[in-house]
Amino acid sequence: MPHNELRFNDLLETAQHCAVHLEMRDSYGVGDEADDYQQWKQTGLRDADPDSAYWAPWVDLIQRTTARSVTVRRARVVSEPVTDYIRYEHAGADVNVHAGEQVRWLPRHQAVDLLLPSCDLWIFDGARVLFNHFTGGGDWADPPLELRTEPNIVKQCTDAFEAVWERATPHDQYEIH
Repeated sequence: MPHNELRFNDLLETAQHCAVHLEMRDSYGVGDEADDYQQWKQTGLRDADPDSAYWAPWVDLIQRTTARSVTVRRARVVSEPVTDYIRYEHAGADVNVHAGEQVRWLPRHQAVDLLLPSCDLWIFDGARVLFNHFTGGGDWADPPLELRTEPNIVKQCTDAFEAVWERATPHDQYEIH
């Protein structure tokens, strides 16, 4: 997460009921995972240890969140055949699930009739949307995050997420193509 990490953590740590994450890019290029991604590309091995320095902060945050009875769901809309980056994400998603997230995957061709936002986002308690802005190369844009609370925007994003979630395949059933 970029320099606005504290703001994101605050939003997640103050969520009372739910936090949902919609991801729609086929590749990301964020610096904090570059080493792990390169290792995976070279060896096929992904850091999947929830206690590792890479994963532990996220696992701790999600476990603290779900311990407060906050549901955390992540939906990924992906092109098929998937990119190497999506293969990498899939290889690590068991850690997300271990931490307490529910994860689903939706092939992009099954989403053509859905009205989706133009960028990735988080929705907290159906009241706040945090848009994630990326460059064309997949790194964090400047500014990387945009918080919106207008009811019409929140509703549009919530409806989009729920439509994806309804069609998507749970992580343990999704096969990479």
